[in-house]
Amino acid sequence: MSWQIMQSALPLFERAFVLTLKLSAISVVLATALGLVLALLREYRTPVLSQISTVFQELFRNTPLLIQLFFLYYGLPSVGIMWSAQTCAIVGMSIFGAAYMSGAFEGGFSGIPRVQKESARALGLAPLQMIRHVTLPQGLTRSVPAVAANIIFMVKETSVFTVIAVPELTNTARDLIGMYYRSDEYLFMLVVAYAIILIPLSIILTLLERRVRRGTFGDN
Repeated sequence: MSWQIMQSALPLFERAFVLTLKLSAISVVLATALGLVLALLREYRTPVLSQISTVFQELFRNTPLLIQLFFLYYGLPSVGIMWSAQTCAIVGMSIFGAAYMSGAFEGGFSGIPRVQKESARALGLAPLQMIRHVTLPQGLTRSVPAVAANIIFMVKETSVFTVIAVPELTNTARDLIGMYYRSDEYLFMLVVAYAIILIPLSIILTLLERRVRRGTFGDN
């Protein structure tokens, strides 16, 4: 491998690295928020909306992200809906991730002891009060392992953005390989870039999960 070639490509990979982080962060935040809302609708069996949540979850969990991005970027313009590749990537990943996040939160909510839910109802707590004082404090804590796994999964799935020409890490490596036919150098840089993102993130999420399991979350 040539270190000179890798050095010359470093500015392009730096821009792609920052863009990948940006798209990942925005998508994870939006997916987590939307997934939480969908899970709460199912948990409290909100009329009509809970059924919509179920359809949403099943639809987007059981279709590939690749197909969803193709539809959003190449299909919707035919009906007058057009947006940039980056916006499409964020929307697609957020919707896709929300379907998985809702399942993670739903699993956390289902782990709350039934007696606590029944006690809250017996005390006359309104649904919003139950969400605030019972469901969220315990359900979110129980959801941490699944949510952490979904975050890692979503960051890795950003490589699919290459199909709509988003200049993230995978697309940058592919373009450079196509122009200069130096696959060893550029693939090595691609692996290192993802490792720089995913290894620290994995360590942080693992430590968070362990802290939650030990019941010391939030303690100092």
